[in-house]
This record gives sequence, structure tokens and C-alpha cells, in this order.
Amino acid sequence: MAILGTILKRTFELREKIPKIRKINGYKQQVKVLRKLLSKAEFTAFGEYYNFSKLVNEKDVVTEFQKTVRTHDYNAMFKKWWYRSLHGETFVCWPGKVKYFALSSGTSEASSKHIPVTSDMLRAIKKSNIRQIIRQGQFDLPNEHFQKGILMLGGSSHLNYNGTYFEGDLSGIQVKNIPFYFQHFYKPGKRISKERDWDTKLEEIVKSAKNWDIGIIVGVPAWVQILFEKIIAEYKVKNIHEIWPNLALYVHGGVSIAPYKKGFEKLLGKPIMFFDTYLASEGFIAYQDRQGTDSCRMVLDNGIFFEFVPFNEKNFDSEGTIIDYPETYHIGNVQEGIEYALLLSNCSGAWRYLIGDVIKFTDLDRYEIIITGRTKHFLSLCGEHLSQDNMNRAIEMVSLEMNINIKEFTVAGVNYKTLFAHHWYIGTDDKVDKIIFRKRLDEILKDLNDDYRVERSAALKEVIVEVMPSNVFYDYMHRIGKVGAAFKFPRVLKNKPLIDWQEYLKEINMN
Repeated sequence: MAILGTILKRTFELREKIPKIRKINGYKQQVKVLRKLLSKAEFTAFGEYYNFSKLVNEKDVVTEFQKTVRTHDYNAMFKKWWYRSLHGETFVCWPGKVKYFALSSGTSEASSKHIPVTSDMLRAIKKSNIRQIIRQGQFDLPNEHFQKGILMLGGSSHLNYNGTYFEGDLSGIQVKNIPFYFQHFYKPGKRISKERDWDTKLEEIVKSAKNWDIGIIVGVPAWVQILFEKIIAEYKVKNIHEIWPNLALYVHGGVSIAPYKKGFEKLLGKPIMFFDTYLASEGFIAYQDRQGTDSCRMVLDNGIFFEFVPFNEKNFDSEGTIIDYPETYHIGNVQEGIEYALLLSNCSGAWRYLIGDVIKFTDLDRYEIIITGRTKHFLSLCGEHLSQDNMNRAIEMVSLEMNINIKEFTVAGVNYKTLFAHHWYIGTDDKVDKIIFRKRLDEILKDLNDDYRVERSAALKEVIVEVMPSNVFYDYMHRIGKVGAAFKFPRVLKNKPLIDWQEYLKEINMN
């Protein structure tokens, strides 16, 4: 098996050393992708409705596409189009029949969303996965690393069949379609991956952990941290490297790793490399391909056409709902440092679809981005414009300063006397001086966000901090039936989710 590792590493290294003939032109790549998407979907119901046969031959295809096809949020896309695929109709938004629907986490909605996943999309995701693996060849890793196990902490591969389609987490759909050549490396294996009960799955992984030689782990930070803690407790070891000495790389996604870094340090026996990946139910959007950055390079040539809507009052209302005709940009005319809501059209039949994420370009030459939040998950009660990125950064800095491990947190905007306040709920099992914590959190946010600093002397009159054990957050997720790889605790609570959370805290005497 040592030969296998040498061959793989050498292959990856050679791929990276192939001379780049010219600098990548992202706009040209995107135009090519758009024409291919329009051509493929030309004879679908959606394609005929918007006359894709004419659009695909337009000289300025991007401009004409934006003029012709309206933007869609989930409700608009589902109610008019996707529900037809859900009932077995073919050639609705993409050729053929949709076999799989990914269930989103639904953190901002009452129920999970059904996102179509076609065979073309699964092939595109595999292609981007391979690219990300190939990038490992440039890192200083031993040959043996490339023959170690890859633990993917994902959803169940036992999908629900509803007469015309299968539904489940995207990670479970991926495992169901895992390439044969990857099965040797993949953990936890077919038997455990089929387990539907999340707690049982974690326990099964813990029992098998000592028999595996894991080099890479993939998963959402909160659940990976919980798994590490369970394994360490089960085998009575000091850190995870006493069980998996060759663990060298953690590929994370779904939420920012920054607030969790402090907690991971306590669970590791030696440093590992952290790499971000931006894989949504709608496709593989970006991945981190170099060290020394927190940004991810967008995948511009693989089945997704992107558009960017400035995330401001001109294009979104106070609840983060997009207007009917927003101002949109393509990859060729975006700017660094501006927050954009992401629209995409893809090879699963999403068209000018708002996925709900807000991003910011950090390096246009490399087409690198960071996720700064969600269109529905921000706070601006009185003009403070507090983004999820601000929140993650502030929590990371406070936890480092005070040497505490904050495992979860969320914040809500509330009425306070005649004006407003931010109410923070902090999940940690460490001792915390709430007065110092509140003071430093407020000060750091003032440094990070000028609008917040101004409003703290005006309408935003108070910052309330409530500290509670981390299991309060996890137990709540159990209570509402959102436990597993796809589910993350929302960073901002509003409306009914906030009311439900407050009622839960009253029930357990935490409020």
C-alpha cells in the first residue's frame, strides 16, 4: 500500500506542475457554462417558457439572460416549477427525470426545502471533489497520507423513497453514489453510513474509531468536535491523535471554523491543516486550495453560472427578502470588499436562484471569496448592519482573549425599553465572567463595524449576554428534529424560531 501513496502523491504533484498557458479568465469560463446550460435545457418546460433556443445564440448572452429570466427565491422556484419534478414529471427545468432531492437544513424556514439533484450535478460535484483532493499534492504531506482513511461525517445514505424520487441529506446522496475507486478510503463504510439515527451513528463511529487509520476528516465543525470528544472519553486518551496519529487535514464547511478553533486546539495532539469547502445543496461552489488564507476559490467552469446581487437596502427589504428586479452583476464586473447575495443557475434546474448566502470577494485575481452570512441571518434593527462574519470574528477574538471554548452561540435583536438591544446566547462549558465577556464583545464589535459603533451610542441601547452549557443548544436541536450532518444552529434568531427558542429556555428554567 505504500506504493499506492507514492503513486498518488506523484500524480498530484505532476498535475500541479503542468504549466499554465495563460491566466484564467473567469468571465469567459462563465459565458461558456451559461451557453452550455441554456443549450442543455433548451427543450425543457422552463427553457421553452423563457425561449432558451433564442437566448443561447445571443451575442451578449449574459445580458439577454438577465433581461429575460426573472430571479427566484425558493418559494418562487418550487411553487411554479420544482413541485412538478417532485411529482415525477420529466423535462421540467432540466432534461430527464430528477431522481434525488436534497433536504436543506431549513434553519430559517419552518420546514426543510427540497432541492433537485440531477445526475449531471452529481458528476459536477465529483469533479470538484477530485480537484480539491489533487490540490493536496502541493502540500508538505508524506506519501503515506495519500493512503489513509477519509472519514466523512455526513447524513444517512439510506434515503427515503417517495414513489417518484429519493430524498435525504446531500452528503447521504453523495455517499449513495460514491465512486468505486474511493470506497477503499471511505469511512465509516456502507453499514454505518446507512444508519438514520444520528446519535446511534456517532456511537457506531466511536466504537470503530480505534480500528481505522484516519488521515482526513470531513464534516461540520460542531459535530466533528462532538465526535472527537466522544472518542477521547471512550478510550480515555488525552487527544484525538492518540487514536488517529496520522490525522493531518480537516475539510470543513457549512459554518465558519473561526469560533471553533479554540475548542479544536484542546482536542488535538499536534497541529493539523484546516481547509474550507463551500458545497451547498445547489452545487459545489468553491473550495480553499492554498494555505495562508481563509478564502475559497470559486469553481467557475463546472456546471454553475453565478450572479451577484449587492446586499443592501436597494435590493433587499428589512427581512432580507429580495426585490423583484434586483441589481445584478456577473463575475466580470464584481468588486472586492462588497457583500453580494449569491444567485446561481445550475445543471440541476435552478435558474437565477437565490441560495440565501452572502459572500465577499477577497482576491479577484484568484476569484476567491469568503461567506459573510445569510440574507436572513443578519441584524439591522436600527442600521447597525451586523453581519454573520462580524459575529464569528468577535466570538473568536473573545474566546481567545478569555481562553474559553465557545461551542455554540446565537444572537437575537429585541426591543429594549423604547429602543433596541442585542441578546446573545453563549454555549460553553467553561467558567465565564459575564461582565468582562459582555464588555469585550461589545468593544470588539465596535472595532469591527463602524455602523454598530454609531448605533451603540444611539438606538442600540444594550447588549445582553446569557451564558449556558453547550448541551442546551444540542438538546434543542434534538427537540426540533434537526440533528445530523446538515443541521447547524442558526447564528441569528428572528420571528417564530426566536419565540420557540425562548419558550424552550423557559421550560428548562434557563430564562
